[in-house]
Amino acid sequence: MKKILVVDDEPSIVTLLKFNLEKEGYEVTTADNGTDGYQLALAFPFDFLILDVMLPGMDGMDITKALRREKIDTPILILTARDDQVDKIIGLEIGADDYLTKPFSPREVIARMKAVFRREEISASKAQHKTIQKYEEVVRHPKLTIGDLMIDEDNYQVTLRDKEIELTPKEFDLLVYFSKRKNRVISREVLLDRIWAFDFVGETRIVDVHVSHLREKIEDDPKNPKYLITQRGVGYRFQEPQIALGD
Repeated sequence: MKKILVVDDEPSIVTLLKFNLEKEGYEVTTADNGTDGYQLALAFPFDFLILDVMLPGMDGMDITKALRREKIDTPILILTARDDQVDKIIGLEIGADDYLTKPFSPREVIARMKAVFRREEISASKAQHKTIQKYEEVVRHPKLTIGDLMIDEDNYQVTLRDKEIELTPKEFDLLVYFSKRKNRVISREVLLDRIWAFDFVGETRIVDVHVSHLREKIEDDPKNPKYLITQRGVGYRFQEPQIALGD
């Protein structure tokens, strides 16, 4: 039985979610403030977290950032009362897997959860067969070196000229995805589907925001990138930096 943590300070929402989730066969734990919710998420192995943005103690964004810093990768759905694009982008950028704007249907929450679980199952299945995925070359080359970048996927580590750089989970996923498809032009729509694994209709700016932040961390001059090149009107291309030939 999958274990779900619901953190929200509105009793009516907690009751509604708890009832519907338990009806679907999930085991539900609840908290009405961010501090307790964070401690529960640290202490117990939940399968899914549902976090309200506005919470007493720690808010949902703070909980998400703190958990990701602790390398806890439990899927997170953020609930927000504001239909604000910036909030949504920030939530996804710091490591949330999905978001919903209040008011919402419990059926939609459950559908989103099941979609995340399906993605995890597919990902696990692919991981089991990665030895035969030639284009990934994970087994033969667990550490990818491109220019001055070294990407260690197994240990979730990226170094630039032997200095470790900190990436958010989505930035790391993007970099790994790009690095395994060097010199290919990849559209924003494909990146949305592969990295976020569901369709954000008309919201390709999410990709641009993440690429921009990734460039700030891996490029010497983000405005004149050597690695992540914009293919105007299409998407992006990841390449080996061009070395200027001397005399």
